[in-house]
Amino acid sequence: MASALHSSRDKREPIRITRALQHRNYRLFFGGQTVSLVGTWITRIATSWLVYRLSGSVFLLGVVGFFGQIPTLLLAPFAGVLVDRWNRHRILVITQVLSMLQSVGLAVLTFAGIITVVDVLLLQLAQGIINAFDTPARQAFVVEMVNDRSDLPNAIALNSTMVNASRIIGPSIGGVLIAAVGEGWCFTADAVSYLAVIASLVAMRLDKRDAAPKETRVWEDLRAGFAYVARFVPARDSLLLLALVATMGMPYAVLMPAIASNVLHGGPHTLGYLMTASGTGALGGALYLASRRSVLGLGRAIVIATITFGGALVAFSFSHYLWLSLLVLPFVGGGMMVEMASTNTILQTIVDDSLRGRVMAFYTMAFLGTAPLGSLLAGFSADHIGPMKTILFGGISCIVGGAIFALRLPKLRAHVRPIYIERGIIVVTEVEAGTKSL
Repeated sequence: MASALHSSRDKREPIRITRALQHRNYRLFFGGQTVSLVGTWITRIATSWLVYRLSGSVFLLGVVGFFGQIPTLLLAPFAGVLVDRWNRHRILVITQVLSMLQSVGLAVLTFAGIITVVDVLLLQLAQGIINAFDTPARQAFVVEMVNDRSDLPNAIALNSTMVNASRIIGPSIGGVLIAAVGEGWCFTADAVSYLAVIASLVAMRLDKRDAAPKETRVWEDLRAGFAYVARFVPARDSLLLLALVATMGMPYAVLMPAIASNVLHGGPHTLGYLMTASGTGALGGALYLASRRSVLGLGRAIVIATITFGGALVAFSFSHYLWLSLLVLPFVGGGMMVEMASTNTILQTIVDDSLRGRVMAFYTMAFLGTAPLGSLLAGFSADHIGPMKTILFGGISCIVGGAIFALRLPKLRAHVRPIYIERGIIVVTEVEAGTKSL
């Protein structure tokens, strides 16, 4: 009876693409973070252009990416333990204030005319340390902002939507600002934008979260989190695929300044167009996920998205025309976004609450922590064989990874199905009908 009522209710109720925004705390976060992320993307494009202008080296573009993300690989597991033990809201307030100060540092040095590549590297390293704590805390905090767990997948998808809407707007504004007034004003705009997310965090009304028991040591909690991810096949395989995509595919972005300048013979406006095209596709992918009613079928979505991402990278690697690149890049961005956000949604759905911070820390490692290795590899490879061949090899690697994941999908479904049944995601009648759960 309950199953029948649940099914009939689902049929009557229209899909609301913004249903997670009915929760006040999440609505505040969404607004503040959207403004802040526009500033973040302005700074990303300005930093890449500044380094390339100062050095003219594609290798150093990879080095900058390495310095900005390697702390995540090293520190995220420890950060995950702290996220499970400490107040996540307080952690986010602290990380946002520190990020604002980092952008102020970039702006001051740039306006003074004394900034060097070494300065950028050190400030990127500082931001990487901040992000190692900020990202898993932000991912785990979503559950505390959304009271109804059924709205959690929509909230995760909306997070991806705001990231990629900002990704479209930010580079466009950044390209105009760089050409008009220089990189310093980009960093200033970013610093000011952090005030929005800090204000939204302060304005939240949250239930008091009980501190996790601390009878165990940090190392013991760290080991428990690693053992959980290593032994739980769906989490392990999903994170391995995400790590492959982040290492081999995503570094295409750090090579964009060189491609815009040397391959497509453009300037900062061209770079902005390329990043906006990719961001448009990513936004489309995020909106698709936000429109979904259930997490069922996301395993197949991961396979299709990964192979699409890899295939689009291969096509992009053969393009020497701006118009053709702008046609291909939306598929790059869309494939990457659906793969990344679908993995996030599945993990957030199946993970034990007591391990959420640690699992999302491993997700952060797979998504952001392995990227510096890819950035360094991409910079080295581009310096020797060129950026387009580097992107070609990365695309082929993603296609192979997606195909292997597809072969393992039936085994992963078998592991996930009991969890979905226990949590009411799959009702009995669906199980009897053989509904696929992943």
